[in-house]
Amino acid sequence: MLFLYTVLVVCCAILLVAGVIEQRRHFTNLEHIPTRVLVNGIRGKSSITRLCAGALRGGGLTTVAKTTGTAARFIHPDATEEPVYRKFGIANVVEQIGIVRRAAAYNPDALVIECMAVMPALQEINQSKLIRSTIGVLCNVREDHLAEMGPTLDDVARSLSRSMPEGGICVTAEKDRYAILKEEADARDCQLIYADPESVTDEELRGFSWFTFKENVAIALTVAELLGVERETALQGMYDAPPDPGVLSVERYATEDGKKLRFANVFAANDPESTLMNINQLLDLGAIHRPLNVVINCRPDRVERNGQMGEIIPDLQPEKVFVIGHPAKSAIDAIPAEWRSRAVDLGGDRRDPEEFMGQMLAQLGPDSSLVAIGNIHGQGELLLEHLAELPADESEEPAAPAPAATAAPANPAETMQLYVPRIDPYQHYPEAYEERYTAPVQVPQAAYGTHEMYAPPHTHEPHPPQHQPAEPYVPAQAHEPYVLEQAHQPYALEQARPPQEPQQPRPDRPRGMFEPRVPPAQHAADDHQQWHSPGEPR
Repeated sequence: MLFLYTVLVVCCAILLVAGVIEQRRHFTNLEHIPTRVLVNGIRGKSSITRLCAGALRGGGLTTVAKTTGTAARFIHPDATEEPVYRKFGIANVVEQIGIVRRAAAYNPDALVIECMAVMPALQEINQSKLIRSTIGVLCNVREDHLAEMGPTLDDVARSLSRSMPEGGICVTAEKDRYAILKEEADARDCQLIYADPESVTDEELRGFSWFTFKENVAIALTVAELLGVERETALQGMYDAPPDPGVLSVERYATEDGKKLRFANVFAANDPESTLMNINQLLDLGAIHRPLNVVINCRPDRVERNGQMGEIIPDLQPEKVFVIGHPAKSAIDAIPAEWRSRAVDLGGDRRDPEEFMGQMLAQLGPDSSLVAIGNIHGQGELLLEHLAELPADESEEPAAPAPAATAAPANPAETMQLYVPRIDPYQHYPEAYEERYTAPVQVPQAAYGTHEMYAPPHTHEPHPPQHQPAEPYVPAQAHEPYVLEQAHQPYALEQARPPQEPQQPRPDRPRGMFEPRVPPAQHAADDHQQWHSPGEPR
């Protein structure tokens, strides 16, 4: 028995020593990356990650990025990318260690990485142990993952705040719950900056060849400005950045019986608010038009989300609502009674896709639009495969008269190209789609090299001794307070911070690792790559 105890103690000691060594190497790798940007939020994280990386590349900064979203990608400093290898195909926050190791091998100026944690405790560990970001991004607060971060949106906002950097900077475009985010930021001695979407003009948005939102562009421009990249340079870098595979897209098809169909893939927007925003933007841009038809794909493990998609049908005002997947009843029952007569039940977990596709296309008008919402997995993937087999609509469209209050752009080349097909070499597409769009998108090769880092300046006072971080992970250069001219200030920046009363410790016990900084209000790994780590000896 003594021998077994001895073996157990020795094994535990070996594991402890190995863990300490791995942590020290990881922290050494982080020190080789002066600026680390951690993108968190509910919707649009992957797009914002790519926009920030493109803006910094456009400014001449050697930038590495990593997305999680629809398809996890490691983006090199020259904008080329490759899929993130995952053992057994399972995502784990520990893979961030391998990402940081690969990124540090480039000796980059910046790392832009998407937060892949959902549980509030893991979000805090991802920030404090794995990334230790100097600039945080909290894009928005929406109704998603309520079981882990909810149940209310205020709780979601506080859970997402776990990723704010202590003593750093956090950029957000969230307006409705800005007060809660500000309270959480103050508790972490973090400067919260609001990126105003209205600072992005329609002309600047037309420069993109893919669909994006002003909120996302405003956040990327704010991050670029903090790092000394001029606005025009950052915009050009974002224009050249390749989009995410799950980006909002519109395709034009011609059916066998001569009908014209515009199909919008909005599966990536899983929450009701984002779904409405995406569809309204497509309607405003003229990418889709009425009569509008909606197809909801249901999943048995997303019953609550199925119902949320049914509840927003009155806001969309469609001609028909096709429900596929299982259980279809979860979405149909959530549709208000006055709109339920327009619902067509094509669902069923064993329904033949040829059958429901034939019935769906037969009920469409001669020239209509179809929007897919809900979740892509299951029969949603079959829907995309069968639509991709339809021939493309090559006919020219009549020019729509421009609204009286909106002037047409002076340069037609600057108008957003609504139907640019993009092929991701690492994403599986139906054979018909690949044959149709065989020419890959040319990604400009941004020049990168050694560049003296422009560290983000701070406007707050030096940290009190009790708030000093345990290890120096913020760039050590001292800077003057960062003040913008009022005429060019695209976000709300506090010039002076009022004195705050010290946080009173809880009377029962000190705060633990998994407790929020501010009590909530009462309601009613990539190991196969052979890269040298700067933290390891050769």
